[in-house]
Amino acid sequence: MRYEGNIYRPPSEARSLIIQVTVGCSHNRCTFCNMYKDKKFRIRHKEEVLLDLDEMSEIYGELPLRIFLADGDALVLKTEDLLDILRYIKIKFPFCQRITAYATVQDILRKGDEELALLKKEGLSMVYVGAETGDPVILTHVKKDVTVEQMIQAAEKLKRCGIKLSLTLISGLGGRERLKEHALESARLVSAMKPEYLGFLTLMLEKGAPILSEIRAGSMTLLTPDDVMEETKLFLSHVDSEGTIYRANHASNYLALKGTLNRDIPAMLAQVEEAEKRQGYKAERYRML
Repeated sequence: MRYEGNIYRPPSEARSLIIQVTVGCSHNRCTFCNMYKDKKFRIRHKEEVLLDLDEMSEIYGELPLRIFLADGDALVLKTEDLLDILRYIKIKFPFCQRITAYATVQDILRKGDEELALLKKEGLSMVYVGAETGDPVILTHVKKDVTVEQMIQAAEKLKRCGIKLSLTLISGLGGRERLKEHALESARLVSAMKPEYLGFLTLMLEKGAPILSEIRAGSMTLLTPDDVMEETKLFLSHVDSEGTIYRANHASNYLALKGTLNRDIPAMLAQVEEAEKRQGYKAERYRML
């Protein structure tokens, strides 16, 4: 197996076999993210990927495993190359339960419906998309280079083609200065996109993240745990996405929440209010990316 640099994957892929099809992230401009700043983006040669699959199939080929395609945006590959990789996985891992990948909104919109439907047919069941926020001001500020309208279009396209969407938001991304806007606009975004899964992380910044300069300069104020709870309550009180599986139990979160929208919103709001009363938050030393 040939890995280049640090490898990142969603929490739900902790037990998955990770196959690196790109090195780094083709966008790599987000000011809050430092994951791929040490890598120069490139698409790995398909032959290298197939050799990795050959090697891993000797160990895991008969197991009912899951496979995650890394790094930052596997859907940037040409559709024919990605189809070849998916088909090879079927041959080498006949009991594979699912194949997933990170994807950018731009990747999704660049591919036609027929292409995405083919990828679904050959085994790509779900993609993870980092929306981060529904606030257009924050989107521009953190250099996501995507609009709210484009994110909604991407979600609609995935639904038409049968590929599930796992969306990610980041609590605190707008700082205290845009707490309300971040919560309410994110609720509107999720209500429009209606993803199958929604992950809510809490902002944590690694050394070298560009946005740190704003915090040091005082133009952005990080949220306290109480602020995060206020933002969470605003979001949950305004979102309408029936059936979306909601998780805010990442290692970065001050309070672990999980449930299904909209059914479990009252119970989760009660849990938040109880944590506020007793200040029952995860200690900083236990939070991590």
